[in-house]
Amino acid sequence: MLIRFSCKAFSDITMFGEVGKQMLKMMGHSDTVPGAILAEDVSHALASLKDALAKEKFTHHEEPQDEDEDFQDTPVSIGDRALPLIDLLTAAEKEGCDVMWQDATGSSFL
Repeated sequence: MLIRFSCKAFSDITMFGEVGKQMLKMMGHSDTVPGAILAEDVSHALASLKDALAKEKFTHHEEPQDEDEDFQDTPVSIGDRALPLIDLLTAAEKEGCDVMWQDATGSSFL
């Protein structure tokens, strides 16, 4: 599943389903898709997400990597994955608009 986040003040953001659901929980919402945050609640959702990410970063422990490998596969952190959503929420807060999300895996064929 893919989840598409949207608001009138920013470009749509698409995330893998599990990551998107994790972000929703970090914002203080259930992981129900579809859903929405009213404009007056965006500030609280943004603050909750940032707080949860700060706690996640504090408790995250990196695995030691083998220095002999030519290529080291470094996973993308949840904080990095959240940056586009933080930008979307910040724009929605500034412009006073609602944020919505829906399942983006469905395709429409004409």
